[in-house]
Amino acid sequence: MAMDRYVITGKQRLEGRLRNSGAKNASLPLLAASLLVSGKTTLLDIPHLADIGNMIEVLEYLGARVDAQQEALLVDASDLARCEVDEGLMRQMRASNLILGPILARNGRVRISKPGGCAIGSRPMDQHIKGLQELGVKVKEKHGYIEAWADQLKGAKIYLDLPSVGATENLMMTAVLAKGTTTIYNAAREPEIIDLQNFLNKMGAKIRGAGMDVLRIEGVSKLYPVEHTVIPDRIEAGTHMVAAVMTQGDIEISNVIPEHLEPVTAKLLQAGAEIIIGDDTIRVKGNRRIKGVDCKTMPHPGFPTDMQPQFMALLSTAEGTSVITETIFENRFQHVDELRRMGAQITVEGRTAIIRGVESLEGAFVEATDLRAGAALFLAALAAEEATVLEKVGHIDRGYDNLEEKYRSVGAKLKRVKS
Repeated sequence: MAMDRYVITGKQRLEGRLRNSGAKNASLPLLAASLLVSGKTTLLDIPHLADIGNMIEVLEYLGARVDAQQEALLVDASDLARCEVDEGLMRQMRASNLILGPILARNGRVRISKPGGCAIGSRPMDQHIKGLQELGVKVKEKHGYIEAWADQLKGAKIYLDLPSVGATENLMMTAVLAKGTTTIYNAAREPEIIDLQNFLNKMGAKIRGAGMDVLRIEGVSKLYPVEHTVIPDRIEAGTHMVAAVMTQGDIEISNVIPEHLEPVTAKLLQAGAEIIIGDDTIRVKGNRRIKGVDCKTMPHPGFPTDMQPQFMALLSTAEGTSVITETIFENRFQHVDELRRMGAQITVEGRTAIIRGVESLEGAFVEATDLRAGAALFLAALAAEEATVLEKVGHIDRGYDNLEEKYRSVGAKLKRVKS
């Protein structure tokens, strides 16, 4: 991971149009699902990100051929050579565990090392494994590896203890080729789950219920390659929306699905931003200093944990006191110390942060500890007095495609310095 730095001159009013990229968190499961078919899958609008590159490496290691063209990514999984993934590749990225279901469904066995840790908290595999066992899979866990095999996948009723996105996706991809019907209760409801359902159904799967908490999957015997355009990235769009408000700017964001942004839109309106919603555009104007608001992160359709750090940056300069409660990840306040270096007044008690708004943040030397913390500091720097040096921007590359060019095009003053 390149550990370059950004030098950002603050207090520039951002104005203009930005095109939002395809969704990282939808692209990763789609890439994994392309392993379910023999033949060429065409995926459109997949963003150019470090995490996507890692997933492509995993696919190629398994024997798939991946051809990146201008707009399209072609995945040909006709000949899969392996059923296991080496530990080095798995450790690069959390979402590599999404190949568990597809390889199992296609080849009847799989062996992966447990995915690497994540800076913001543990993301256990127990829900994935419990669900697979219900589908008739035998699982052995030892020495940090998960080995799973099944002679015949059988439909089942699966209750998830919590609505895990990864487990829901993995179990969907396994159950599509199982014999009989599978019902997943307390399934995750994220838009990325709906996108995966639409993709699998195009391929010939029979899934319904995505976006609700009960999913029904009728197993089929075979799937076929298709072409599919990934949904827009709601977290990137949300980040741009916050940028407009923080710089008292005026930004129109294209390639969005406004419904996916409702929790973020609602909070920004409550804080006093002006928002104009089109069919696939959102225009955000920040005309004045906003008012403090309280936020609590929840599984979708609640307020997304992936927008919590950016909102903390925003509320650091709001009028009055705001309270943010983080219910999803245990370590998701790593940006607090860095924001404090910029003059933010934030007190943390357990999973709650109390933010007393200041008139303005000040430029400082800060560093990104994880992807969304990096985004928060990037936003804080755009709004701060003077210049900020933001270290370890490789974290930001994991989730934002072409960030510098996008922001320069709307008036930001920043440069990237190679490490």
